[in-house]
Amino acid sequence: MRIRYVTKVFGDLVRFAAENKVWWIVPLVVVLGLLAVVVFTGQAVTPFVYTLW
Repeated sequence: MRIRYVTKVFGDLVRFAAENKVWWIVPLVVVLGLLAVVVFTGQAVTPFVYTLW
């Protein structure tokens, strides 16, 4: 369900960029999305790192 939502949002973004000729926004959103993934995975791993010390 969540994957379908993400693909719909990304499709809307690409359609918006094509219609308004603002292609610079696509790499910006991709980089921000990757940064969010790194932050969320870092937060998920943090409790396990504390048990090692």
